[in-house]
Formats: sequence, C-alpha cells, structure tokens
Amino acid sequence: MAAADPHMPAGRRFGLGARLFILLQHLLPQHGLSRLVHAAARSRSRWFKNLLISRFVRHFRPDLSDAVLTDPQGYESFNAFFTRALRPDARPLPVWPAILACPVDGTISELGRIQAGRLVQAKGRSYTLDALLAGRQEWIQRFADGHFATIYLAPYNYHRIHMPMDGQLREAWYVPGRLFSVNQATAAGVANLFARNERVICAFENPRSDHALVMVGALNVGSIETIWHGEVAPRAPRVVTTLAVRPPSAPPALARGDEMGRFNMGSTVILLFPHRRIEWRHDLHAGRSVRMGEPIGRLLANAERA
Repeated sequence: MAAADPHMPAGRRFGLGARLFILLQHLLPQHGLSRLVHAAARSRSRWFKNLLISRFVRHFRPDLSDAVLTDPQGYESFNAFFTRALRPDARPLPVWPAILACPVDGTISELGRIQAGRLVQAKGRSYTLDALLAGRQEWIQRFADGHFATIYLAPYNYHRIHMPMDGQLREAWYVPGRLFSVNQATAAGVANLFARNERVICAFENPRSDHALVMVGALNVGSIETIWHGEVAPRAPRVVTTLAVRPPSAPPALARGDEMGRFNMGSTVILLFPHRRIEWRHDLHAGRSVRMGEPIGRLLANAERA
C-alpha cells in the first residue's frame, strides 16, 4: 500500500469498498491491463466495436448531441467513438481575450493556490509541484506560489483537450509512472497520486502569462496524445523523456480553444499558472461540472510575464 501522507489527518478512515478497490489497483498489472484495453479499443471488427460501444452507451449514457457524428455505431472503433469530435459551433469561446477557457469537459477535483510548493490532491492530501513536474526546476520556479486547477474527466465526458489561452509550446516531457485510477476514492486514498501516475506535461509561454497542461494517465488510460507528438504514451522504455518542441507535424503556437491533445480513455488534466497572473472564477469549486470553452477565470490586468 502507499506510504502514509504526513498531510493526512490522523484517524481518517475509508469505507471497505474503497479500500479494497485501492488494494486491487496495487495488485493489478496496470500497464499490461491498459495495453489490452488499448488494443481492444482500436479493433475495427464491426461486431466487437459495436458491442463495446453499445454497452458503454447503455451504462454511461454520454451526451452525443454536440458531436459531429451522433450515431454511436457509425464510428470505426471504440476509441474513435470515445475521442469523438465536437461540432465547430458546439462550444463558443468567451468574447473577451483575457478570459481563460476551460480546456476540457469534466468535474473540478480541486483548485486554488500552490502553497509552500504543494498542491491539494483531495481533502487532507497534497503533493509537491517538484514531484508533479519531475524536477524541472525552471518550471517549478515559474509556477511556485501560483495557481492550479485539477479537472477529472469521467468516461462519459468529451475527451479532447484544448488551450485555455493563447500560448507557444516551450517545453514538453513525458514522465513514466503507475496507472492508478484517478477517481475521487483513489485520489483520497493513494498518496501523491498525480505525481505517481504516468503523465505528459506541456509548458507554454504567452506575453501575459506562462501556463502548463499536465495530462495524467490512469487505469486503462495508457494512451495520451498531443497534436505535436502523436501518441506519447504508451512508450518504451518508460523513462523521463524530453519531447520535441518544434516537430514538423504542427505549429508550436496555438490559440485559445485550439485542440492540443487527447486522452484515449478518461483521466485528469492539471492546469498550472504563475503567481499573480490569473484569478479563478469566483464560483468555481471542487465538485462543479465544467465544459470545454466556458469561462473559468481571467488574466489579471497587470499580468506581464517576467
């Protein structure tokens, strides 16, 4: 089991079901299981992919009304269905350029300030910015005492990731790790969850503010893509890897709302901003559902990147 978190309140207890679920995840061959799911999700066998899609739709009831293709069985594979595109007019962006657009559909797990180099994971648990960014000191310093928002993507959510503001890709890197589930029970019960799981980090610059998008893998989510690098994970060997900033396949600069990546199953995105560059929308809170494109905060009027 995970080592005790010094920030966990003494005497905190979890239900038996949650504890068994967490124990099972420690015992499972997480990467092996995710590779099997990876292969099954890409099968183009008509009967098999239709079976997967129909069972998923029946269980999770995803909203397909804003998808380009609304017929679930019209997709060539389960993964194509899962990463379905939205209609161009489905998610209008905020009019004012200084407003931050939500990068994904999902539910806010936590948001707030990065204090003493730590981010809140769940009530009573926190983890370090250093561990999340795998020791990249330049970016750790840029985001020190800054702001973060953690957004959980449930299986029924839209799974493409978009830019919250204009930005130029300055650095990207892959960090190997485990593939624990990132749902509420696991976030509450596994220490340093987001700094332990496999992830891809993309760091951006803008004259008004830097920002980073951390795409965290999870159980059955061994596949993370960006528009620059294609499928980054799974990969071998699983070692920290710096990714190309200016590959020929895509421009380094993107506008607010542009697609920048996707999960090939549900997972979590962590947004990072520097100190005194932004403020979150006053009514955002843990547990609130959000949709890609909606306002989640704003750049401060005097924000200017150092």
